[in-house]
Amino acid sequence: MILAYWCVLIAAFMPVAFVAYAKFAGGSRRMDLADNHHPRAWLEQTEGAQKRAYWAQLNSFEAFPAFAAGVIIAVISGGSIGAINVFAVLFVLLRIAYGWCYITDRATARSLVWFGATACTIALFLVAAIG
Repeated sequence: MILAYWCVLIAAFMPVAFVAYAKFAGGSRRMDLADNHHPRAWLEQTEGAQKRAYWAQLNSFEAFPAFAAGVIIAVISGGSIGAINVFAVLFVLLRIAYGWCYITDRATARSLVWFGATACTIALFLVAAIG
């Protein structure tokens, strides 16, 4: 299996890592893990880093479909596996950085990293077009 496919798997579960941070981060708003009946309602009422981790989770769900499609389409079209792997790894690294920027409230850096990750997704489609 090519490295880019592993990146798709990592990207698929990245939202889980961000929401886990939101649930397990310390503070007075920490979720009572014994009471997991309404986790979405609980997440909506969080604040600060926990709320931003939740938002990073939501944005990760939004970014994932185009990335996964880009990898699959680039491979199926016969694109350069080396280029596909580079853009896929870079996407994952940038999305991890994006989550860190979001959680630590670095808004400008977060936007720049978001653009970089989005450019990687676009690049995957360009690799497919060049095929």
